Amino acid sequence: MRLSYQLCRPLLFLLFLFCFSCSFSFGQWAEHRGPNGQGHSDSSLPTTWSVSTNITWATEIPGRGYSSPVILGDQVWVTSAIEFEETDEAALAERLKENTGGQPVQVLKKVQLFAVCLDRETGEIIHNTQLIEKENPQWVHELNSYASPTPVLEAGRLYCHFGSYGSAAVDTKTGKRIWLNTDVNVMHENGPASSPVVVGDHFIFHADGSDKQFIYALNKHTGKTAWKVARSGEMHENPQLKKAYGTPVVLGKGGRAEIISPAANWLYCYDPRDGKEKWKLAYGDLGFSNVSRPVLGDGMIFTSTCFMKAKMLGIRYDGLGEEPVIEWEYAKGVPSTPSPILVGDELYFTDEKIGFLTCLDAETGKLNYKERLGGKYMASPIHANGLIYFVNNEGKAAIVKAGPVFELVSEPTVDEPVLSSPAALDGAIYLRTKTKLYRIEE
Repeated sequence: MRLSYQLCRPLLFLLFLFCFSCSFSFGQWAEHRGPNGQGHSDSSLPTTWSVSTNITWATEIPGRGYSSPVILGDQVWVTSAIEFEETDEAALAERLKENTGGQPVQVLKKVQLFAVCLDRETGEIIHNTQLIEKENPQWVHELNSYASPTPVLEAGRLYCHFGSYGSAAVDTKTGKRIWLNTDVNVMHENGPASSPVVVGDHFIFHADGSDKQFIYALNKHTGKTAWKVARSGEMHENPQLKKAYGTPVVLGKGGRAEIISPAANWLYCYDPRDGKEKWKLAYGDLGFSNVSRPVLGDGMIFTSTCFMKAKMLGIRYDGLGEEPVIEWEYAKGVPSTPSPILVGDELYFTDEKIGFLTCLDAETGKLNYKERLGGKYMASPIHANGLIYFVNNEGKAAIVKAGPVFELVSEPTVDEPVLSSPAALDGAIYLRTKTKLYRIEE
């Protein structure tokens, strides 16, 4: 945090930031983008690798899925989908007519959804549990999968979410399913993508379809609905502009925790205990199909409005009853899919179309630099030991030194498609490609 800003805020604000910093829990990578969803690792990571160098193991994952790995103790978990293609041409043509968004999609006859556990040291698969089977599932975008939401891992339990196909808890020792909830049903249009969070006794996720838009909480012990709150903000009449795929982020901890929740057209804040809406903030221009996850720091929320008129917003918020204020906007090369990352006084992000890396001053939104890395980016970056790791769709990484001046360190690759955000723990990177999960370390 900048000293000038720190001095001008009240003591309560500093206490709130203390609660936020204490919510980081290193020694695990238990949710999408790691501790508190911010993409930061506390260890040094390798800067060179290839398919034959610094690879501890590479395990083929049955099925297909773009969820990121989660790690705790000696276990690494991912979710995956076994897909059964629709072979009836008439049925396929009829179902494709339902794709009112006109997107390139995949239509299946059946899908089976799995939780897969690997031994962290050897890469051996020790559990492969089928959780859900769905006949005639909704179509999915060709750049998405039926197992894209990243699960949440805690001691003894894995909590999986598959959008409208259901949520489930798994006993991590036995690999057996504990409960299943299939009460939530919205039209995703392009498949499920929103990852869940766990706050206290609640398992919380978004359900922002083209037909209905909600935020849900299940009791994590029983799988029963704890609360369900409809999005209250006014949206565009076109159903295609109402959907969203964003992941909430938790600000603060305990009784002071708040859910920061990106949806179409609005950023919301909820009390995780009962779902009470605390505030909502309009993006100012149309923004929908939100995918990237907000990041937090320096008394700010940083979020992308995603599709149509993509902007990166710097939102001033102290979390103590004051209304949030949009401090700055930036609208060039803003990502619609990968999340940004905040390191020190700088905010970094890549776009998914051309591969530009943008570095902004986080307090003012002013441009520090813009450099072309090349390739397209779906995966969100991670930070470790002063280095930021970006991985493009072809599996080529760009490792950049943190700071206001661009400095490229290296560009290692695994030469396989990568659409999943990496995980990092104890000096190792866990990178999921289209077919495998890699453990990369020196």
